[in-house]
Amino acid sequence: MRVYQKSLAIFLATSALAGCSVGPDYHRPDIAAPPAFMGSEALAARPASTSMPVGDQRLWWARFNDPVLTQLVDEALSQNLDIAQAIARVSQARASLKSADAALLPTATLSASAATAHQSIETPTGRIAQPAPGFQRDSNLYEANLGAAWEIDLFGGLRRGQEAARADYQASQVGVAAAQLSVAAQVADIYIAIRGLQTRLTVAQQQADTQARLVEIVRLQYGKGVAAELQLRQAEGALAQVQASVPVLRNARDSAMNALDIMLATQPGAHRAMLSDTTAIPSAPAIVDTGSPADLLRRRPDLIIAERKLAASNARIGVAVSEYFPKFSLGGLIGTATTVGGNMFTGGANQAQGMLGLRWRLFDFGRVDAEIAAAKGANAESLAAYRVAVLRASEDVENAFSALVEREAQQQVLARGETALTRAQAASLAAYKGGVVSLIEVLDADRRLLEVRDARVQAQVEVARAAVASYRSLGGGWQASSL
Repeated sequence: MRVYQKSLAIFLATSALAGCSVGPDYHRPDIAAPPAFMGSEALAARPASTSMPVGDQRLWWARFNDPVLTQLVDEALSQNLDIAQAIARVSQARASLKSADAALLPTATLSASAATAHQSIETPTGRIAQPAPGFQRDSNLYEANLGAAWEIDLFGGLRRGQEAARADYQASQVGVAAAQLSVAAQVADIYIAIRGLQTRLTVAQQQADTQARLVEIVRLQYGKGVAAELQLRQAEGALAQVQASVPVLRNARDSAMNALDIMLATQPGAHRAMLSDTTAIPSAPAIVDTGSPADLLRRRPDLIIAERKLAASNARIGVAVSEYFPKFSLGGLIGTATTVGGNMFTGGANQAQGMLGLRWRLFDFGRVDAEIAAAKGANAESLAAYRVAVLRASEDVENAFSALVEREAQQQVLARGETALTRAQAASLAAYKGGVVSLIEVLDADRRLLEVRDARVQAQVEVARAAVASYRSLGGGWQASSL
């Protein structure tokens, strides 16, 4: 009884809903956001932000002032395979949108056929027809028709489907920008890591050379009976320890170079010669006028994609709701049919047909209810995904800002420590030669200097990587005056 009452209520409401699109209209959700990032003030106070020109930050990787990095990013943006996949997804979404657009328009079909038949007289039909005067076992049929059909989108189900397809298409377009941002950031991050590993290798090799000279001094002293064998073996052990770190660093460098080649869609080793020379680690540029957390909603590709997916899921609720209502369609056919080829398109052979169609899932509302519930559940999931994406985007920005500022502070402290320990190393070696201190103190000074130098290089790498992460978390480059 309940099904019949629902059917009657829907039928009585059709006249009022004619021309409307059923289901909820989409409204972009309001996202509460603070007026500024917590780390903005500290970021603006960075030495780089106060001493370096700001300029246009849209091609942000060029602001590292490293021609090789710029070349590699440009190359990756033109041939990376992840970007190629994103572009292919745009083509698929565009095709789906065209299909949704076409569903609102009439369709036409042209058909033609020519057939000949030889009737069996051993079948029931043949036995009945055979005694008839003029019975011919051979017959021909010629037919040509032009048909048209149109589903009238009275309640907007097709329009909601078109709305969902358009949102998906827009999301796929932004997906290309998201892939480009990700690729540029990964290439910059890997390149900075390579330069850092090369610099660490140089530090380790310099330290190994220093340790080797110390071994020679101790060996000469041992040969003269001035130094004990224990001192010689201690110096040799310290040298071996430093030398052992070199293969590990070389392996990490080679792996990073291979990863960079893959990002550029080339075979591993393709850019090895290009990167063979050790150059300085790129310096983190000034990052100012970063905007507010609310600006991320229109700048970060992943947030735009999440919002468009939310819009698509909202439209699909309307598609599901439209199944409550009847579907009307118009159809027509004009053509000609004859058994004599010469009579085609003559008045007697002409034929025409008109049709008004109705399809209504009248006794299937339980399944329709389930489809609507599923669509609403998918929409709720998309809304939650969008909200958490916004929160995580803000988290990414704050983490990147903090890493950039604090790693720079660490680098400055380590640079001062390196200066002091360099002097301490020279003083300890001179004191050892003068017999004032033991070899243990010299080796300890060497070890401490190596550790602080390596830590300072790693901090410098992390500063540059934090700058890359800042640009990535902010959605890529931008023009400050446009914010």
